Amino acid sequence: MGPTDLDVEKVFAGREPAQDDGNINSFHTVDPVPDKEPEPEFDTGLKTWLQVLGSFFLFFNSWGIINTWGAYQTYYEQELLVGTSSSTIAWIGSLQSFLLMMVGVITGPLFDAGHFRGLITFAAFLLPFGLMMTSLATNYWQLILSQGVCIGLAAGCLFVPSVAILPQYFRAKRGLANGLAASGSSIGGVVYPIMFDQLQKKVGFAWATRALGFVCFGTICISVSIMRQRFQPQEKRKLYQLSALKEPAFTVFAIAMFIGFLGFYNFLFYVQSYAIETGIVDSNLGFYLLSMLNAASTFGRIAPNFLADHVGPLNMLAPAVTITAILAFVWIRVHTVPGIIILAVFYGFFSGGFVSLPPVVMASMTPDVRNLGTRMGMVFAITSIGLLIGTPIGGAILTRTNQYIGVQLFTGCCIITSAVLMTCVRFLRTGPKFHVKA
Repeated sequence: MGPTDLDVEKVFAGREPAQDDGNINSFHTVDPVPDKEPEPEFDTGLKTWLQVLGSFFLFFNSWGIINTWGAYQTYYEQELLVGTSSSTIAWIGSLQSFLLMMVGVITGPLFDAGHFRGLITFAAFLLPFGLMMTSLATNYWQLILSQGVCIGLAAGCLFVPSVAILPQYFRAKRGLANGLAASGSSIGGVVYPIMFDQLQKKVGFAWATRALGFVCFGTICISVSIMRQRFQPQEKRKLYQLSALKEPAFTVFAIAMFIGFLGFYNFLFYVQSYAIETGIVDSNLGFYLLSMLNAASTFGRIAPNFLADHVGPLNMLAPAVTITAILAFVWIRVHTVPGIIILAVFYGFFSGGFVSLPPVVMASMTPDVRNLGTRMGMVFAITSIGLLIGTPIGGAILTRTNQYIGVQLFTGCCIITSAVLMTCVRFLRTGPKFHVKA
């Protein structure tokens, strides 16, 4: 009794004829078709929201430390570097900001290449080291190396990963996630300056700075322990993507960022000294102006980012930059205690969107999220030039004229130009349409 057709099908199930060699009995096994990898879930899950917490601490220790510079500038002018001009001292702070952005040219592609954990682990040691060396510094050049170079490089290793990791986990709630994470920079800008001021009075400059270093190390370690890169690279990444510059919206956006940040930080650097030197407030209240500004900036980073998920990031960024520019011009006419406090709070709130929304805008303008780190690095490198020269230009204007109106006009003109360019980007993306998400 021969085999049935059913028996033959069982025997040769999963097999197919090999190359035609004339032998009808020649077969080879067919590998089963693998199941497709499940589509990754976005916007939900404990691991997803832990990335926001970890990114919060990366912001806390990158821009949070940079936003502490105002307290150090005041201390150096009054104590450690007496006789050195404000413009010269400001180069230390502007060097920090410059390196934070410029290092993105390298850290962006490194992030895209899968070296996320290596970057933040390196910063976990370099940032505290820079603060420890700052605590030992007694000369200007020592501060340039320790506080300008070391802290700037470390902050640069934290910043791009902090914003590039979130689009891997979020889609619908990308703006909210970025806003919550970016609030770490403003909270750091509240905690660190107050911590430095109070400890400096009680235990001295050296141990106050070391205490900041210990806090930095502990909080970055939290990020190292809970953050994971979701998508691993399939090919090598380039340091730059020249094809992006062929996109008009991307190019205009990069120019807008450069001009905006050329003036933006002059308010943060000089509003405190303006209020004190013009007799509006005493030195104690003057110190807390920056803390008020950064506290308001916390809400200014969360609320616009939350709304951006519903109306589009460019629809929130352009108005935020415009209002920030108006407030910079209002600064010229503020001469009272209530006025300077309200101005600082409003500037902090509306500028919060200016500094936190650009990564969300870049994510929306990047067709392939795997290239996001590279594109961010390019924009941040261009922006870093503005950060490097902006506040020293403001300091030079102040030193030459001995009046603040030049700094105030320079700040306002830069930001309003940026606002116009941001509006152009919005229409380049959507055309002459108003009621559209962009």
